[in-house]
Amino acid sequence: MAATTDDTEEHTGTPVPSPRRARRRMGPVATAISFFGELLITAGLVLGLFVAYSLWWTNVVADRAADKQAEKVRDHWAQESGGGGPVSFDSKDGIGFLHVPTMSGDEILVEKGTSMKVLNDGVAGYYTEPVKATLPTSGKKGNFSLAAHRDGHGAKFHGIHKIEKGDPIVFETKDTWYVYKVYGILPETSKFNVDVLSKIPKESGKTKAGHYITLTTCTPVYTSTYRYVVWGELVRTQKVDEERTLPEELA
Repeated sequence: MAATTDDTEEHTGTPVPSPRRARRRMGPVATAISFFGELLITAGLVLGLFVAYSLWWTNVVADRAADKQAEKVRDHWAQESGGGGPVSFDSKDGIGFLHVPTMSGDEILVEKGTSMKVLNDGVAGYYTEPVKATLPTSGKKGNFSLAAHRDGHGAKFHGIHKIEKGDPIVFETKDTWYVYKVYGILPETSKFNVDVLSKIPKESGKTKAGHYITLTTCTPVYTSTYRYVVWGELVRTQKVDEERTLPEELA
């Protein structure tokens, strides 16, 4: 087999300097630039790995945790329906499931609280502070205010921008489907604007007490600078039958 042309010491007799030897022959400025370039490449790789972790792997971990908790909730419901011991509605496992077809095809487990410890498990949490949410199961007028991550950790509200006025939001409990209709959207507001969580949510257009639901999350995408807000109003309820037949809004 014929030998190929190669700029190596073996074929040309000219030694090829190693990267370290070549760097020694460079001037101080060129050496510094070369070293800085290598640092940038390394930093880029580390940053890329961090982004992959934040936007992909945290979703995987959170979805697994949420699925596990969701199974517990439905198991509790089944035990209670089957004549087992009573199950606390406001349990540590979750209180129900949120369904928003235009935002996501998945059911979203709802738990108590909006701390990172809660939301990082890939769920939506209802506010306990600074303004306490009014649970629909209480029968009282008020605002069932919720939060969830938009990116990473399950990103349950990632598609919140797809929601439009008139779209349904359905909250599922063991016994009842609560069907809301979106009436207001605030694409951007301060993260400190707690008035949007009020019993009569400010800036939503409503001036009288009612049965409201509020979804909040970070915006713009991949940041936490502002808050995106969606408001809905309860239009009807539907009792859960033995087959757990879906409301027509979800069918």
